[in-house]
Amino acid sequence: MKRLWTPAWIVRHVATVVLVVAFLGLGWWQISRAASGNTLSWAYAFEWPIFAGFVVFVWWRELRHTLRGDVAPTEPADAEPAEVVGARPGGEAAGPATRPVVRRPVRVARVPAAADGVEDTDLAAYNRYLSWLNANPGAKPGDYPG
Repeated sequence: MKRLWTPAWIVRHVATVVLVVAFLGLGWWQISRAASGNTLSWAYAFEWPIFAGFVVFVWWRELRHTLRGDVAPTEPADAEPAEVVGARPGGEAAGPATRPVVRRPVRVARVPAAADGVEDTDLAAYNRYLSWLNANPGAKPGDYPG
C-alpha cells in the first residue's frame, strides 16, 4: 500500500476527487437548468456523470495496475537473445517462454502478375507517362508529348 502514497499517487488521488466532484456538480447544475426549461441541458445532465464515471474507471485501473506490479524487469544490454523461445538444446520444449524472439523483417521481392497475357492499354499509357515524368523532373504535366 505504500506505493499508493507516493507524491505522484497523492496528486492522482486529489485530481480524481476534484474531477469527480466537479463533474457531478456540473451534472447537478445541468439538471437544474433542464428543469427550468432548457431541453439541451438534459443531454449534459447525463453526460457529466458519465465523465465522472470514466475518471473513476481510469483511476481504478491504474490503481490495480500499480498494486499488481506488472513492471517487467529489463535485461542488460550485453545479454544474448534466445534462439528459440522455450526450446532446450535437444529440441524439446521447456516450460513457459521467458523471452520473446525478435527477428529481423524479411524482404520479399514482388513480381507483377500477368493478367492472362492481355495488356491494359490505359495502364500502359499511364506507365509511359509516369516514366516520362520521372525522366523529366522539372517538366509540367502539360509538357507531356504523348
